[in-house]
Amino acid sequence: MPPASARERSSSAGLLSIGQVLARLSPEFPSLTSSKLRFLEVQGIVTPLRTESGYRKFSPADLERLRLALTLQRDHYLPLVVIREYLADIDAGREPQAPTAVSPPSIVPAPRRYRRDELLAAAGAAPQLLNDAISTGVLAGSDAYTEQSVALLRALVALDRHGIEPRHVRALRQNAERDVALVEQALAPLLRRTDAPSRGRAGELAPELAKRLDEVRSIFVRAALERLLS
Repeated sequence: MPPASARERSSSAGLLSIGQVLARLSPEFPSLTSSKLRFLEVQGIVTPLRTESGYRKFSPADLERLRLALTLQRDHYLPLVVIREYLADIDAGREPQAPTAVSPPSIVPAPRRYRRDELLAAAGAAPQLLNDAISTGVLAGSDAYTEQSVALLRALVALDRHGIEPRHVRALRQNAERDVALVEQALAPLLRRTDAPSRGRAGELAPELAKRLDEVRSIFVRAALERLLS
Protein backbone atom coordinates (compact mmCIF):
# COMPACT_ATOMS: atom_id res chain seq x y z
CA MET A 1 0.00 0.00 0.00
CA PRO A 2 1.45 3.42 -0.90
CA PRO A 3 2.09 5.84 1.96
CA ALA A 4 -0.76 8.19 2.93
CA SER A 5 0.92 11.25 1.40
CA ALA A 6 1.21 9.50 -1.98
CA ARG A 7 -2.42 8.36 -1.86
CA GLU A 8 -3.52 11.89 -0.98
CA ARG A 9 -1.56 13.38 -3.88
CA SER A 10 -3.20 10.93 -6.22
CA SER A 11 -6.75 11.43 -4.92
CA SER A 12 -6.50 15.23 -4.69
CA ALA A 13 -5.21 15.79 -8.23
CA GLY A 14 -7.02 18.78 -9.70
CA LEU A 15 -8.38 19.87 -6.33
CA LEU A 16 -7.55 23.10 -4.53
CA SER A 17 -6.33 23.74 -1.02
CA ILE A 18 -7.97 26.42 1.11
CA GLY A 19 -5.01 28.70 0.36
CA GLN A 20 -5.43 28.21 -3.39
CA VAL A 21 -9.15 28.97 -3.12
CA LEU A 22 -8.34 32.21 -1.28
CA ALA A 23 -5.77 33.14 -3.93
CA ARG A 24 -8.36 32.73 -6.70
CA LEU A 25 -11.28 34.43 -4.96
CA SER A 26 -9.57 37.22 -3.00
CA PRO A 27 -9.21 39.54 -6.04
CA GLU A 28 -13.02 39.54 -6.30
CA PHE A 29 -13.70 39.37 -2.57
CA PRO A 30 -10.86 41.16 -0.70
CA SER A 31 -12.37 40.56 2.74
CA LEU A 32 -12.52 36.78 2.27
CA THR A 33 -10.52 34.82 4.85
CA SER A 34 -9.92 31.18 5.67
CA SER A 35 -12.24 31.61 8.66
CA LYS A 36 -15.01 32.84 6.35
CA LEU A 37 -14.51 29.81 4.10
CA ARG A 38 -14.79 27.48 7.09
CA PHE A 39 -17.93 29.32 8.20
CA LEU A 40 -19.49 28.86 4.75
CA GLU A 41 -18.69 25.16 5.02
CA VAL A 42 -20.39 24.96 8.42
CA GLN A 43 -23.43 26.74 6.96
CA GLY A 44 -23.72 24.13 4.23
CA ILE A 45 -22.84 26.40 1.35
CA VAL A 46 -20.02 24.11 0.24
CA THR A 47 -18.78 20.69 1.32
CA PRO A 48 -15.13 20.20 0.39
CA LEU A 49 -13.48 16.80 0.37
CA ARG A 50 -11.15 15.87 3.21
CA THR A 51 -7.84 14.08 2.84
CA GLU A 52 -6.86 11.35 5.25
CA SER A 53 -4.80 13.97 7.05
CA GLY A 54 -7.88 16.16 7.45
CA TYR A 55 -7.02 18.85 4.91
CA ARG A 56 -9.84 20.45 2.93
CA LYS A 57 -9.78 20.02 -0.84
CA PHE A 58 -12.07 22.07 -3.07
CA SER A 59 -13.16 21.01 -6.54
CA PRO A 60 -13.64 23.47 -9.44
CA ALA A 61 -17.39 23.12 -8.83
CA ASP A 62 -16.86 24.06 -5.19
CA LEU A 63 -14.95 27.15 -6.33
CA GLU A 64 -17.79 28.31 -8.59
CA ARG A 65 -20.34 27.57 -5.87
CA LEU A 66 -18.40 29.75 -3.45
CA ARG A 67 -18.10 32.51 -6.06
CA LEU A 68 -21.87 32.45 -6.63
CA ALA A 69 -22.68 32.47 -2.90
CA LEU A 70 -20.27 35.31 -2.16
CA THR A 71 -21.62 37.33 -5.08
CA LEU A 72 -25.22 36.92 -3.92
CA GLN A 73 -24.17 37.92 -0.42
CA ARG A 74 -22.13 40.95 -1.48
CA ASP A 75 -24.21 42.36 -4.33
CA HIS A 76 -27.72 41.39 -3.26
CA TYR A 77 -27.37 41.36 0.55
CA LEU A 78 -28.99 37.94 0.72
CA PRO A 79 -28.85 35.95 3.98
CA LEU A 80 -27.09 32.62 3.88
CA VAL A 81 -30.33 30.70 4.49
CA VAL A 82 -31.76 32.07 1.23
CA ILE A 83 -28.52 31.35 -0.64
CA ARG A 84 -28.42 27.81 0.75
CA GLU A 85 -32.01 27.13 -0.36
CA TYR A 86 -31.24 28.51 -3.82
CA LEU A 87 -28.20 26.25 -4.16
CA ALA A 88 -30.19 23.27 -2.89
CA ASP A 89 -32.75 23.80 -5.65
CA ILE A 90 -29.95 23.86 -8.21
CA ASP A 91 -28.47 20.66 -6.72
CA ALA A 92 -31.89 18.98 -7.02
CA GLY A 93 -31.97 19.70 -10.75
CA ARG A 94 -34.59 22.41 -10.50
CA GLU A 95 -34.29 25.77 -12.19
CA PRO A 96 -35.09 28.22 -9.40
CA GLN A 97 -35.67 31.88 -10.05
CA ALA A 98 -32.72 33.99 -8.96
CA PRO A 99 -33.27 35.37 -5.45
CA THR A 100 -34.54 38.93 -5.30
CA ALA A 101 -32.08 41.49 -4.06
CA VAL A 102 -32.93 43.23 -0.81
CA SER A 103 -31.91 46.61 0.46
CA PRO A 104 -28.72 46.69 2.53
CA PRO A 105 -29.44 46.68 6.25
CA SER A 106 -29.02 49.97 8.01
CA ILE A 107 -28.77 50.77 11.71
CA VAL A 108 -28.49 54.49 11.03
CA PRO A 109 -31.80 56.37 11.32
CA ALA A 110 -32.79 58.58 8.41
CA PRO A 111 -31.46 62.09 8.97
CA ARG A 112 -34.04 64.68 9.92
CA ARG A 113 -34.96 67.35 7.40
CA TYR A 114 -36.11 70.85 8.33
CA ARG A 115 -38.44 73.15 6.44
CA ARG A 116 -37.48 76.84 6.35
CA ASP A 117 -39.70 77.74 9.32
CA GLU A 118 -38.42 74.74 11.29
CA LEU A 119 -34.82 75.73 10.53
CA LEU A 120 -35.40 79.27 11.78
CA ALA A 121 -37.05 77.99 14.96
CA ALA A 122 -34.36 75.39 15.68
CA ALA A 123 -31.52 77.90 15.17
CA GLY A 124 -33.27 80.85 16.80
CA ALA A 125 -32.56 82.92 13.70
CA ALA A 126 -34.36 85.86 12.15
CA PRO A 127 -35.57 85.37 8.56
CA GLN A 128 -33.30 88.18 7.31
CA LEU A 129 -30.19 86.43 8.70
CA LEU A 130 -31.09 83.28 6.82
CA ASN A 131 -31.70 85.31 3.66
CA ASP A 132 -28.28 86.96 4.05
CA ALA A 133 -26.59 83.60 4.60
CA ILE A 134 -28.16 82.23 1.42
CA SER A 135 -27.52 85.31 -0.71
CA THR A 136 -23.82 85.37 0.27
CA GLY A 137 -23.38 81.67 -0.44
CA VAL A 138 -22.59 80.77 3.16
CA LEU A 139 -25.60 78.46 3.32
CA ALA A 140 -27.24 76.83 0.31
CA GLY A 141 -30.92 77.51 -0.13
CA SER A 142 -33.15 74.44 -0.14
CA ASP A 143 -36.66 73.16 0.45
CA ALA A 144 -35.31 70.88 3.20
CA TYR A 145 -32.37 71.58 5.49
CA THR A 146 -30.11 69.20 7.42
CA GLU A 147 -28.81 69.15 10.99
CA GLN A 148 -25.61 70.62 9.61
CA SER A 149 -27.61 73.59 8.32
CA VAL A 150 -29.10 74.08 11.80
CA ALA A 151 -25.65 74.04 13.41
CA LEU A 152 -24.28 76.51 10.86
CA LEU A 153 -27.19 78.91 11.26
CA ARG A 154 -26.89 78.76 15.06
CA ALA A 155 -23.24 79.75 14.74
CA LEU A 156 -24.19 82.62 12.45
CA VAL A 157 -26.75 83.79 15.02
CA ALA A 158 -24.05 83.88 17.71
CA LEU A 159 -21.63 85.75 15.45
CA ASP A 160 -24.31 88.21 14.36
CA ARG A 161 -24.75 89.30 17.97
CA HIS A 162 -21.19 90.66 17.79
CA GLY A 163 -21.58 92.32 14.44
CA ILE A 164 -20.06 89.52 12.36
CA GLU A 165 -22.44 89.06 9.45
CA PRO A 166 -22.70 86.20 6.92
CA ARG A 167 -20.89 88.28 4.31
CA HIS A 168 -17.92 88.50 6.68
CA VAL A 169 -17.57 84.72 6.95
CA ARG A 170 -17.99 83.97 3.27
CA ALA A 171 -14.19 83.67 2.99
CA LEU A 172 -14.30 80.80 5.51
CA ARG A 173 -16.34 78.73 3.08
CA GLN A 174 -13.91 79.54 0.30
CA ASN A 175 -11.05 78.45 2.57
CA ALA A 176 -12.89 75.19 3.28
CA GLU A 177 -13.16 74.51 -0.44
CA ARG A 178 -9.42 75.13 -0.80
CA ASP A 179 -8.82 72.65 2.04
CA VAL A 180 -10.86 70.04 0.19
CA ALA A 181 -8.80 70.71 -2.92
CA LEU A 182 -5.62 70.06 -0.91
CA VAL A 183 -7.05 66.80 0.45
CA GLU A 184 -8.12 65.76 -3.05
CA GLN A 185 -4.63 66.46 -4.36
CA ALA A 186 -3.03 64.44 -1.58
CA LEU A 187 -5.35 61.48 -2.15
CA ALA A 188 -5.25 61.62 -5.96
CA PRO A 189 -3.26 58.33 -6.32
CA LEU A 190 -5.95 56.49 -4.33
CA LEU A 191 -8.91 58.31 -5.89
CA ARG A 192 -7.76 57.39 -9.39
CA ARG A 193 -8.10 53.70 -8.54
CA THR A 194 -11.43 51.92 -8.79
CA ASP A 195 -10.80 48.99 -6.43
CA ALA A 196 -12.70 48.95 -3.14
CA PRO A 197 -9.63 48.85 -0.82
CA SER A 198 -8.19 52.01 -2.39
CA ARG A 199 -11.49 53.87 -2.21
CA GLY A 200 -11.95 52.72 1.36
CA ARG A 201 -8.46 53.89 2.30
CA ALA A 202 -9.18 57.29 0.75
CA GLY A 203 -12.37 57.47 2.82
CA GLU A 204 -10.35 56.82 5.98
CA LEU A 205 -7.60 59.31 5.19
CA ALA A 206 -9.77 62.25 4.05
CA PRO A 207 -11.25 63.05 7.51
CA GLU A 208 -7.82 62.63 9.10
CA LEU A 209 -6.21 65.11 6.70
CA ALA A 210 -9.09 67.54 7.22
CA LYS A 211 -8.59 67.25 10.98
CA ARG A 212 -4.90 68.07 10.62
CA LEU A 213 -5.71 71.12 8.52
CA ASP A 214 -8.16 72.24 11.21
CA GLU A 215 -5.42 71.86 13.83
CA VAL A 216 -3.01 73.98 11.80
CA ARG A 217 -5.68 76.64 11.30
CA SER A 218 -6.52 76.67 15.02
CA ILE A 219 -2.86 77.14 15.89
CA PHE A 220 -2.61 80.09 13.52
CA VAL A 221 -5.78 81.66 14.96
CA ARG A 222 -4.64 81.21 18.56
CA ALA A 223 -1.25 82.73 17.75
CA ALA A 224 -2.92 85.72 16.10
CA LEU A 225 -5.23 86.19 19.09
CA GLU A 226 -2.29 86.12 21.44
CA ARG A 227 -0.66 88.87 19.42
CA LEU A 228 -3.91 90.85 19.45
CA LEU A 229 -4.35 90.58 23.21
CA SER A 230 -0.72 90.98 24.23
